[in-house]
Amino acid sequence: MQVAIIGAGPLGRRLALAAARAGYGVLLEDVMPSNLHHAQEYLRQELGPAALPSVRFVSTIEEAVREADLAIDCVPDELESKLEIFSLLDRMAPPKTVLLSPIKNTSIADLASCTYRADKCVAVVADAKELADGALREILVRTPEQVADETVRLVREFWEGLGFAVTHATDGALRG
Repeated sequence: MQVAIIGAGPLGRRLALAAARAGYGVLLEDVMPSNLHHAQEYLRQELGPAALPSVRFVSTIEEAVREADLAIDCVPDELESKLEIFSLLDRMAPPKTVLLSPIKNTSIADLASCTYRADKCVAVVADAKELADGALREILVRTPEQVADETVRLVREFWEGLGFAVTHATDGALRG
């Protein structure tokens, strides 16, 4: 599975590390070169130079999602930021790509309704800081009602591969 992680802050770095350790190919993107540099140093220390090639560092969303099966946004949990990133991911990622967002305050149904792939939009309901700190071992995957079964399967497989226990719930019908 190819995983694109958008945002190389603490959460993005931690997810990239966990995904690389689980054997996934990772593309870590950030528009800030300093964030990518810090992420590269962090991952080099944690993975060692031999394992680091499983993570590629890129500076554009387009490059990150070009072949991604799963795209995870690690932008702040603010509606405007989430809508902007989901719109970009929806336009740039191939149709197969599942869009995933760690959220606490935003509705995945609302985000999905702004895309052409509502059946491939998923949220992990978690506080980003707790997720980044590794404080969680169980997560709630929340989806719009009409999400595709293969989408839930792929997301469940990813998180279980990272060592999480996964619970799934729907977010209600899409509006509009």
